[in-house]
Amino acid sequence: MKKPVRSFFVALALTASSVLSAQTPAAPKLEFPSPSPRATSKQRVGITDIEINYSRPSTKGRKIFGGLVPYGQVWRTGANQATRISFSTPVKINGTALAAGDYELFSIPGEQEWTVIFHKPMSQWGAYTYDQKHDVARINVKAITTPVSVETFSIALTEIRDESATLYFSWDKTRVPMKLEVDVAATLVPQIEEVMASDAANKPYFQAAMFYLEHDLDLKKAAAWFDAAIAAQPDGFYIVHHKARLLAKQGDKAGAIATAKKSIEIAESVGGSVKDEYVRLNEALIASVN
Repeated sequence: MKKPVRSFFVALALTASSVLSAQTPAAPKLEFPSPSPRATSKQRVGITDIEINYSRPSTKGRKIFGGLVPYGQVWRTGANQATRISFSTPVKINGTALAAGDYELFSIPGEQEWTVIFHKPMSQWGAYTYDQKHDVARINVKAITTPVSVETFSIALTEIRDESATLYFSWDKTRVPMKLEVDVAATLVPQIEEVMASDAANKPYFQAAMFYLEHDLDLKKAAAWFDAAIAAQPDGFYIVHHKARLLAKQGDKAGAIATAKKSIEIAESVGGSVKDEYVRLNEALIASVN
């Protein structure tokens, strides 16, 4: 008869434990600050979308390059998970071609020169399992010593144009800049030509003319598209101004001056807050071709 009694007390103890567990509140969920917070940077260059995902360590009084980050060793280019960068179209970095897609971004810091590595995405932590055989490209980049220290590691894009930007790393007193190039014309011109040759309504005459003007493409086509845009919007003094710019670029000084004066005339008749700006722009254009 002892076994049933023992079983009874065991069951009773388990039941009491369950009751106590149910009555004890769970510990609240805590979120602690990360020493190297995660960051996402997005930027469009021309029609190329670029996204960078990385963690941002801070100096906190430490010696960084040649200290915390040794020279001559592969670095994750940030902290925690390996840094990722993606391009929606093909790009060139310091002249090296990269296909559209997603890459892990490693680097080998040096005192005067860095090796920047675009690597097949492996979803790895740090650079502990880095394998050179998965490198897509290696680019040598001159490092610049800056007079002002940057506390928190940064990867960013600046000096943005339709076809280019500067991609750089910056931390402590070191800046590593790379020229990023995109061939926006190769992507966009066939699309423009297709739309403008179609029977579509509301063709983007002004936008297409501006793209050709700014990129020194077929200026005769651009002139015809400006004329179509002006016909559709006769009070568009800004359109007339850019037509004057095109004529000046073609060397037609008289046409440029006459068109700029027409733009001023329309701007003054239309009025509004933008009028004065375009009067100044047209006067400057007239002065430049005289």
